[in-house]
Amino acid sequence: MRSLLKTQLRQAVLVTSTLLTACGSAGYSVDSATSACRQNPAYCATMAGEETVVPTTVRGATEFASVGAALRVLTASMKASIERELVECAEWANETVNRRHFGGNTPTPSQCQEELGKDPCRKKVTRAMQLGTEKHHLARQCTEEKLGALIPGRFSLEQRYRYNPQTGQKQLVTREEARALRQQGCGDELEGSIVPDVVIHSGNPLEILAVYDFKFPCPISNIPEWRTYERGHPLEGSNQGRTYFELLKVGPDLVAPAWGIIRWVASQ
Repeated sequence: MRSLLKTQLRQAVLVTSTLLTACGSAGYSVDSATSACRQNPAYCATMAGEETVVPTTVRGATEFASVGAALRVLTASMKASIERELVECAEWANETVNRRHFGGNTPTPSQCQEELGKDPCRKKVTRAMQLGTEKHHLARQCTEEKLGALIPGRFSLEQRYRYNPQTGQKQLVTREEARALRQQGCGDELEGSIVPDVVIHSGNPLEILAVYDFKFPCPISNIPEWRTYERGHPLEGSNQGRTYFELLKVGPDLVAPAWGIIRWVASQ
């Protein structure tokens, strides 16, 4: 009976999504608001008024009994469970957005390259960028729900880190601090910082166990890859993956629909 009631509680709630674009070398990112999923893991997210259920998975009561303890070692079993959830979120986000824009079909190369306009900094915005932003937004909401149930308090989403040259250590940049710097016209102080999509940690975001970034290649046949920092960027000559590894000391992995988990290779 209890299992039946849990099943019946799985339903969708409406969440409005906003496509955000950012200026400068930081690229396009989403700083999403709270959702009903944060309050009740049985709920799930939707976008643009569409009632679309986030896929959910029921776990055995004893399978993750050790999660309450300090998660200072990421076991192979736990890592596999986390990655299974991340891949499901990437697949669901990809299918949901493609259904909204293309009736369930995948966009063609010409559709991906279509220019939709310019951002406030006069940089080109393509269909691929728009779709990637929407898919990241949904994947983040799905991940918050799934990992919130699986490893509560042991993960961070879009947590910003930067290198402290005085201590030689990484440090956290809170969303409030980043927002205040931008409002004060000091956004340049954020250059050189990194914002991984998903960080698995011990409960302390500075004690990192695994790092993941969602990628939504357009078209889907493109091989997911780390973004290379453009000329003039403080991290010019490197790419996201190498920078994540050097700063966080953990080999980051990519998560992409149709591709699954793509492991970090030190030679990248």
